[in-house]
Formats: sequence, C-alpha cells, structure tokens
Amino acid sequence: MATSDKALGAGMLLVAAAVFLYYTTWALLLPFVAADSVLHTLFLPREWAVRGPALLLLLGVAGIGAFFAKVTAAEAAKRRAREGKAA
Repeated sequence: MATSDKALGAGMLLVAAAVFLYYTTWALLLPFVAADSVLHTLFLPREWAVRGPALLLLLGVAGIGAFFAKVTAAEAAKRRAREGKAA
C-alpha cells in the first residue's frame, strides 16, 4: 500500500511540475519570443492563459458548492428522521 501511495504521489508531483513549467513558459516567457517563432505553435492562443484558470476556478467553486449542498441536505434529512422518531 505504501509503495503505491508513493508512486501515486510522485506521479501527481510530476504532473504538477509539468503543468507549472508549461503554464509559466506560456504566460510569462512566450510574450518575449518573436511572434513568428515555432515555439508559438506549441501553445494555445494567449486568451486561454486567462480563460483556462478562470474556468477551473468556476468549476472548483461549483463543485464545492454542490458538495456543501449535498451534505447540508443529508444532514437536514437525518434531523427530520430523528425528529420524526422522537415524536
């Protein structure tokens, strides 16, 4: 179990590092490279440097909101069931 956890953690760390390097190159270094460079073909258009993280943020907030709503509804159902048995 511990070995698979370490492998999963190492894989996640590797993916996070790759995404960080890609995004940093795309957002911070690419504006200083000539527009006709082949390097520009490896990246999405610049507006997605803002749209992508904004969409991820919206999806994350929506997921947290959905989880909170589900937990709140489940707790309310438990409370109603308890009060129904007590009466």
